[in-house]
Amino acid sequence: MTTKSSNLPVRRLVIMAVLLSLLGGVMSYQVVGSDPSNPRANVWRAVRDGLPAYTSTPAQGHTVLIQNSGENWREIRNGLVARFSPWIIVLALAGMAVFYRTVGPEKLTRPRSGVKIVRFTLRERIVHWYTAALFIVMAVTGLSLLLGRYLLIPVFGHWLTSGYLEAAKVLHNYGGPLLLIGFLLEFILWVRFNIPEKIDLAWFKTMGGMIGHGTPPHIGRVNAGEKGWFWLIFIFGSAVGITGVLLDFPIWNQSRFTMQVAHIIHASVAVIFVTVSFGHIYMGTLGVEGAFEAMWTGSVDAVWAQQNHDLWYEEMTRENAGKPDSETP
Repeated sequence: MTTKSSNLPVRRLVIMAVLLSLLGGVMSYQVVGSDPSNPRANVWRAVRDGLPAYTSTPAQGHTVLIQNSGENWREIRNGLVARFSPWIIVLALAGMAVFYRTVGPEKLTRPRSGVKIVRFTLRERIVHWYTAALFIVMAVTGLSLLLGRYLLIPVFGHWLTSGYLEAAKVLHNYGGPLLLIGFLLEFILWVRFNIPEKIDLAWFKTMGGMIGHGTPPHIGRVNAGEKGWFWLIFIFGSAVGITGVLLDFPIWNQSRFTMQVAHIIHASVAVIFVTVSFGHIYMGTLGVEGAFEAMWTGSVDAVWAQQNHDLWYEEMTRENAGKPDSETP
């Protein structure tokens, strides 16, 4: 009993020493962790806040290890833009299908006369089809890059999709500046015909006679819908063009934030641009009889000209009055 009793104080001292050492360790850990002068805490606080550090490369943004706005850009791009874009396109196509089924195409009200009138020169048609072909390539490749993860990978798998998107990115990057040239040439060729006039309001009221009844509006060489599409090309083309050049050529010391904003604008406007283009394509193919023929061959029948562009038809008739038959277009 004496031995056990004599060991109790020793055991108590050992236990107290262990507890004190553990308590001291915990307290020192809390002090170090909350100490604002802790080097590790300071480093990661600076990284999280995006504070610039030192780097030997002078490139824009290289002094920031983690850019918080990059996560914001990713969420907007993969969330708002990528999720809503397919629905906008599908709804537009569905609306055109309903319009075609309910209203139908605009047909010629009289048989063709066989008399041809030149509507577009060879130069105008070359510029149009050059621009149209590049526009389609840019639309397909751009939408593929935006939506490929959601639409292409489930169908074609990762391997085929990655190979296609690699080629699509190259086509998109190199084709973009070429498309801008087409937009510029179209603007130079047709801006004089697309100045808004008072008679354009009458066209919008009946959508060129396709809606409602009554006397069709008088129309010159270009109707109000075509003028609207022309100026949308100028506005949307400028937006996607400027932002596309910023993304294509990061050589002007633009920041990562500038590139991210440019990309969101580029993708958003491009989706709207492509969606609106469906209306132009519809009117030029299924919507109006003889419209595609005008841009494909360059000539239209006199009946088509009189029905769809009566003021222009009268102007052309006056210009051709007195010419020999061989000189009359």
